[in-house]
Amino acid sequence: MNLTEKSTENVEYMIEAIKGKLKVLNFGAIKPSHFDEEMYEDLKDIYDLVMKKPTFSPNEMQAIAEELGNLRKR
Repeated sequence: MNLTEKSTENVEYMIEAIKGKLKVLNFGAIKPSHFDEEMYEDLKDIYDLVMKKPTFSPNEMQAIAEELGNLRKR
């Protein structure tokens, strides 16, 4: 998968990967359809951060969830 290209498929992939890595139940409210390609770079930054770290504190998970919430389409 080439995540350097902005596409709906890449947005879906990154959201699902973030949710899977963090294993948090309240991420069920965050769906790939809530994001569009205008937010791609910010979403990619979050994805890169999440994929680099092996574990997350509860505060880090909350901050990531909040940031994803801020990126959602209005």
